[in-house]
Amino acid sequence: MTSTLQNIAVDCSDPYALARFWSEVLGVPVHPDDKPGDTEVGLPLEGGRELLFLKVPEPKAVKNRLHLCVAARESRDREVERLLERGASMSDDHRNDDGSGWAVLTDPEGNEFCVLRSAAERQGAQAGFTG
Repeated sequence: MTSTLQNIAVDCSDPYALARFWSEVLGVPVHPDDKPGDTEVGLPLEGGRELLFLKVPEPKAVKNRLHLCVAARESRDREVERLLERGASMSDDHRNDDGSGWAVLTDPEGNEFCVLRSAAERQGAQAGFTG
């Protein structure tokens, strides 16, 4: 017997605002029944799962023990710039001159997440590998 992952929950002070940010990151709409002021706001994901934002009274205090990693659809560097324009902040830049690596960003409430290379960027790097 096994379990199924149903939700990924993120504690936050403003569930609707943070869900709107992640809606922009992932390109999925906020659940249509959710509205500003709700204590739970969800982003429906594939397979019936949900990224769920829950209101808590305390602010974030330390580094996340669990974080999300997102892969750019086209260009990691352009995606990093897009997310910075939408309210993310750069936390730690692990991008390398050869195109490898990742960027650690924080969402508007300080939750860390990584932006990885796109599938095309990863495939291009593998095609150029000579041994």
